[in-house]
Amino acid sequence: MSFPLLIDQYSHTVLEAVPPSSGSSHRVTFNWLAHCPWVDLAERSELLYLRSCKTTADQHLRVTMLLIICSSLFLGTLETPQFPEQEKEPKFWNDWAQRTLKQALSLQSLNFNKAKNLILFLGDGMGVPTVTAARILKGQLKGKSGEETQLEMDKFPFVSLAKTYNTNAQVADSAGTATAYLCGVKANEGTVGVSAAAVRSQCNTTQGNEVTSILRWAKEAGKSVGIVTTTRVNHATPSAAYAHSVDRDWYSDNEMPEEALQSGCKDIARQLFENIPNIDVIMGGGRKYMFPKNKSDVEYPNILKHSGTRKDGRNLIQEWIDKMTQKKGHYVWNKKQLLSLNPNNVDYLLGLFEPGDLTYDLERNIETDPSLTEMVEVAIKILKKNPNGFYLLVEGGRIDHGHHEGKAKQALYEAVEMDRAIGQAGLLTSIHDTMTIVTADHSHMFNFGGYTHRGTTIFGLAPMTSDIDQKPFTSILYGNGPGYKTINGARENVSTIDYQANNYQAQAAVPLSMETHGGEDVAVFAKGPLAHLLHGVQEQNYIPHVMAYAACIGQNKEHYLLSRDKKIKYVFTKFLGPQEQLYRFPVQGVSFELSVK
Repeated sequence: MSFPLLIDQYSHTVLEAVPPSSGSSHRVTFNWLAHCPWVDLAERSELLYLRSCKTTADQHLRVTMLLIICSSLFLGTLETPQFPEQEKEPKFWNDWAQRTLKQALSLQSLNFNKAKNLILFLGDGMGVPTVTAARILKGQLKGKSGEETQLEMDKFPFVSLAKTYNTNAQVADSAGTATAYLCGVKANEGTVGVSAAAVRSQCNTTQGNEVTSILRWAKEAGKSVGIVTTTRVNHATPSAAYAHSVDRDWYSDNEMPEEALQSGCKDIARQLFENIPNIDVIMGGGRKYMFPKNKSDVEYPNILKHSGTRKDGRNLIQEWIDKMTQKKGHYVWNKKQLLSLNPNNVDYLLGLFEPGDLTYDLERNIETDPSLTEMVEVAIKILKKNPNGFYLLVEGGRIDHGHHEGKAKQALYEAVEMDRAIGQAGLLTSIHDTMTIVTADHSHMFNFGGYTHRGTTIFGLAPMTSDIDQKPFTSILYGNGPGYKTINGARENVSTIDYQANNYQAQAAVPLSMETHGGEDVAVFAKGPLAHLLHGVQEQNYIPHVMAYAACIGQNKEHYLLSRDKKIKYVFTKFLGPQEQLYRFPVQGVSFELSVK
């Protein structure tokens, strides 16, 4: 008895089976080698066939039973979708929708509080397909099918879209977008903290074109401020919070042209410590850019590429320590040091945990390297001591790197870890006085499809083969990138490789050494005071203006004179009749806006 079978040779799971009497394929989940290790499998016409079982009498009985069971499955049982029984009942979906409706109705009472605290979670490269795939992965990591799972960001009551283009680019880069969502001004690609009048790499276009960030606005308003990232702290996203640079790649003076140095431009690492005095919390990677050239790294003393890069001979970390020690400042470079701190005894924290970017979460040494969630928890505990509140920028920066390398598994695990950090931040703050926003700077050429069945592993194969080359393909694919591979002029057969490996590069349509960004809008999730102002489809630079408005900082210091904690009565007898009525509304200077419901 012989059944044509498509088998994943790494998980030894039957992916597709076509019984002789059937013209259609059936999705099955069955580990052949676990139950029948003596089965002889051979490749034939891109399919693996169950050919023969050389068995003892007992084994023969077991094989016969397995074939009977599988024949039964093939002939009927597998026609039934594998999902919870309750989902078959309309009542299940109707009740769920009614609960959601009640929750939506409760949002009609909007939160007009003043935001004491502001948190921005930025998933670098976390486009909508990445959000959806991360949701499925999160659920599957908990043993569920995944599709019905809620990410922490999914629970936010308000969602809008942001247009990500740079002033000179249809498909944006992380520097120009960071300037938009941190400084409130759209800018050219490759530049941070400067307007579109500045030209990339031209130092002499810097002066006079600097734009300030919401982190500075918050600091000037008396709030504590912090930056937490999984990349270098002088990478594109965090640098726009404090630096003014016409080139995102000027990490230290070693990466700058001599002409720029002679013209007075500063490297980004130097600006981190000089532009905004006393940033309260800084955590991420990037140690090597702070040390003199060739100074050995504390963690990797014998690896030259991790040694210091600075040509000016400065030790920026030691300078910070000398300045901040008497101000309850602490410098840490590993997890043990970080978690041993008592936040009540720390007012300033500098944590640099790698010479460059932090390692991917899948590869992180859990004994020595802190997770994003652990960093965020420590940061909030330090920042929230300020009675005036705080502003915190958190970047899940290596989502982007995973996608650029075509390594979807790395990218999605990074996204799930950032979602854990979002949940932890929610436990440490209150929706009544903390505005939290989750968004992305841009998307990627990443997607998944192929009519996969409910509960299929997000890293698995589509339940079909190509009708062009008759080969299987993974659900996850890239529009371009390093995953483009051919063997003897034909597309690689993914069933012959471990496509669920951490560093597997998903197949791509166009060959590139690095996959590119995507140009579509990104989601903006919001909760907390005035979160409803993030609605519809907006320009990306709108985001910091909403946050500043909610916190009454920056350009919006005077707009919010009325709050739930301070009510003022106005009687409009001329327009509303002799009966006194109380209305609450924002005040902008002397111009009153009355909203009558």
